[in-house]
Amino acid sequence: MANPKWGFLLLLHVFVFLINLQLGLSEEDPLVQQQLDRVLELPGQSFNISFAHYSGYVTVNQESGRALFYWFTEAVEDPDSKPLVLWLNGGPGCSSIAYGEAEEIGPFHIKPDLSLYLNPYSWNQVANLLFLDSPVGVGFSYSNTSSDLLNNGDKRTAEDSLAFLLKWFERFPQFKGREFYITGESYGGHYVPQLSKAIVKYNKASGENVINLKGYMVGNALTDDFHDHLGVFQFMWSTGLISDQTFKLLNVLCDFQSFIHTSSACDKVLDIASDELGDIDPYSIYTPLCPVNGSQSNRLRKRMKVIGRVNEQYDPCTEKHSVAYFNHAEVQKALHVNKEFAPPKWDTCSDLINENWKDSPRTVLDIYRELMHKGLRIWMFSGDTDAIIPVTSTRYTIDSLKLPTVKPFRAWYDDGKVGGWTQEYEGLTFVSVRGAGHEVPLHKPKLALALIKAFLAGTSMPSLELVSDS
Repeated sequence: MANPKWGFLLLLHVFVFLINLQLGLSEEDPLVQQQLDRVLELPGQSFNISFAHYSGYVTVNQESGRALFYWFTEAVEDPDSKPLVLWLNGGPGCSSIAYGEAEEIGPFHIKPDLSLYLNPYSWNQVANLLFLDSPVGVGFSYSNTSSDLLNNGDKRTAEDSLAFLLKWFERFPQFKGREFYITGESYGGHYVPQLSKAIVKYNKASGENVINLKGYMVGNALTDDFHDHLGVFQFMWSTGLISDQTFKLLNVLCDFQSFIHTSSACDKVLDIASDELGDIDPYSIYTPLCPVNGSQSNRLRKRMKVIGRVNEQYDPCTEKHSVAYFNHAEVQKALHVNKEFAPPKWDTCSDLINENWKDSPRTVLDIYRELMHKGLRIWMFSGDTDAIIPVTSTRYTIDSLKLPTVKPFRAWYDDGKVGGWTQEYEGLTFVSVRGAGHEVPLHKPKLALALIKAFLAGTSMPSLELVSDS
C-alpha cells in the first residue's frame, strides 16, 4: 500500500506547522489542531473527493488521560448549510469507525483487496458526519489509566461523550450553533438518549443553547429489557427459528433479564436457541455468512451481549475487510492514530470492555418520556430481518409508551416500491425498513439515505402518491 505521495503530504504538514509558528499560533490552539487533524489522503484511495475530512483525539479527562478518537467528514456539497450528525455504534465495546463509517453510513468503504470505494449512499450527501469511538478502550480511543478499561459503563460514557463534544466544538468553532442530531444503532439505543439528556441538562445549567441539539434517531435499538426480550423471542419463534419448547423457556427464564448481565439459567436456554437457529447470521437472518476457516461459533448468548456489528453489493465479509484495513500501519498514520497508545491489534469490538461493563439500566424509556416534552425530534427505525433487536421489540417498546397516534400505520415508498412501514405518534416516529437486518444502512443503503433525509427535514416518510406526482 506504499504511496509515493506520502513524502509530499508529510512536507505539506510541516509547511502548515511552520506557517502556524510564524503567525504565533501553537499546536494547542484549537484552529491549528483542526488543521493538523485533517486527513490528506487514505491508503487505497484512488479517487478524488470534494469534501474535507478530519480524524484525531480529544482528551476528555486530563487526570486519567482518557482520550476519544473521532473521524469527521464534511458534507459533499455546501457543508456550511448542512446540519451536524453524530453517529454512535454500541456493543457495548464496538467501534463507530468500524461499523458506522466503514460499513454503513460513511463515505469510505473497503473492498476485499483493501482498496477504498466511495459509498454513493453516504449520509454525508445530506449532513456533516461525526463518528466517535466511545468509551475508552473501543477502537483507537485510549486511557493512560489502565483501570479505566475495566470501569466503563453507561453513566461515564455519556459524561465523556459530552466532554468530547464540548471540546470538539472548540476545535471546530465553525460548527458552533449548527443544528445537531445524534444517531446510532443497537446498544447505541442507550448511548443516544443518554447523551441527549446530558446535553439538555448541560444547556439548561449553562443558561444557553451551547449545543444546538434538535433531535435523535436510533435503529434496532436496545431500549427496554423486558419488551426487547419479549420481542426477540417472539420474532425467533414466529419466523420459525426456534422450537415451541425453547420459546416457552426463554420467556420464563430470561424474562426481565438484563441484556448485559444475564443469569446462568437464561444463558443455557440462549445456547439451546443458538443451536436451533443453526449456522445463520441472527443479525440478518436471510443473508449469507462470511465464509471462514474452521468452525464458526454462532453462540446467540454472546451475540446478544455484543449488540452491534457488520456499497456496492452486500458483502457479508465487510467486517473482515475493516479489521485488515485498520490494522495497517499506513492507515493508522493517515488517520493520526497515536502510536504510543494504539492497540497491538485493532478490532471492531472489545470483549474486555463488554465483559467488564458496569452500569446498564434495564430501560431508557424514562429518558424518552422526559425528552419528548423538550420538543426534540425523536425517531426509532428498525430493519425487519434482524433477530437480535427485532422490529417486534421496537414495536412492543413503543406501544408501552401509550402515545396518541398522529398519523396511522402505512407503507412508505422509495422509487415506487415499498421501502417499509411507518407510524407517527405524538412525540415519536416509527419507521421499519423492509429487508434490512440489524445494520440497516449496510443491508439497505438507499432506503437508509431516504430515512435520514426525511428525519433531518422533519417530514413524513414518502408515500406512493408523492412518488407518482414527482
